[in-house]
Amino acid sequence: MRKDRAVPTCLFAHPGAELFGSDRMLIESVVAARERGYECVVTLPETGPLVAELRAVGATVAVEPGLVLRKALLRPRNWPKLVGDIIRGFSSAWRLISRTAADVIYVNTITIPLWPVVARLRRRPVITHVHEAEASGSRLVNRVLYAPHAFSQRLLVNSQFSLETIRSSLPRLTQRAHVVYNGVASPDDAPAPRAAIEGAFRILYVGRLSARKGPDVVVEAAHLVKDAGFEVHVGLLGSVFAGYEWFEEELRASVARWGMIDDVEFHGFNTNVWPYLAEADVLVVPSRVDEPFGNTAVEGILARRPVITTDTSGLREAAGGYPTAQLVPTDDAFAVAAALRRVMSDWGSVTAQVEGSRRRALERHAPEVYRASVADHLDVVAARGKP
Repeated sequence: MRKDRAVPTCLFAHPGAELFGSDRMLIESVVAARERGYECVVTLPETGPLVAELRAVGATVAVEPGLVLRKALLRPRNWPKLVGDIIRGFSSAWRLISRTAADVIYVNTITIPLWPVVARLRRRPVITHVHEAEASGSRLVNRVLYAPHAFSQRLLVNSQFSLETIRSSLPRLTQRAHVVYNGVASPDDAPAPRAAIEGAFRILYVGRLSARKGPDVVVEAAHLVKDAGFEVHVGLLGSVFAGYEWFEEELRASVARWGMIDDVEFHGFNTNVWPYLAEADVLVVPSRVDEPFGNTAVEGILARRPVITTDTSGLREAAGGYPTAQLVPTDDAFAVAAALRRVMSDWGSVTAQVEGSRRRALERHAPEVYRASVADHLDVVAARGKP
């Protein structure tokens, strides 16, 4: 792969090819680098919908084998695969740096730990963008995950919560860490909520269908609201990870057991959330686990919809302070149901504040603000900007 030496190349490494939170932030980071004059190459371990999106913004995509840390790999029976992935990933990263003549490496997430190590061995400046944080997880595991990124010259983290999680695991890493809040795009305009609730109260969940994300909490809460005599409709926008189809089967069984087959709609996965938010009355983000940030909650606010979210971790940071967002305890369907009832009973005053919430979210999470910040940090690491 030959290039104009006057044009610096940024090699991005990313662990997947889907279109969820960190995947979308990768696209924005590539746009940031392109706008600042970098040639961008992105290496992925697999193909998927992310590939077309990256090519659309001007990146070259290289699908190469690599080590992606998954919990399954840490089980003893999978250690042979772990060793194989380390060998293949190290060799692939080494060759790709040579082939692209990369001037700087951008490691997107901590789940690809070989890249900072290989970049340092190849004497290439490297930046890590941290999109994960589980303060409730094992400190030892967190140290293992963060340790390879000590080879990075700079870490970008997506929330103060993520920064504090790093501090509790490897305090010295925070000396080179900087908070860059996610940029969240939205339509130029978003439809206003309906003037009055007529017919079913429309509840939306957006995200993976998994126990960690809590869509079952939404369904149970809607069931409680329905039992109280209100008409409800639940939309579940998302799909399961391969191998976790059992969760969707159990969720569908719960829907049937509660007599809600006609009240719950499984939309499947769709990259365009805005039409679904436009049709919804309220968005519920009920994650049971620590979230480094809450892109989905911000999208709900940008869509001029009231939001109910778990009062924890990065979700609190993303949704806290907005008058149209309610924070509820973790894994508590009764609390979610009570919050839904509050939105319904106070519909007029809640919806009167959605425009103010949207304006604040636009100021805080404008994609251009995110891109400028990422590009500035990238220039510093690549020795093109002021420290």
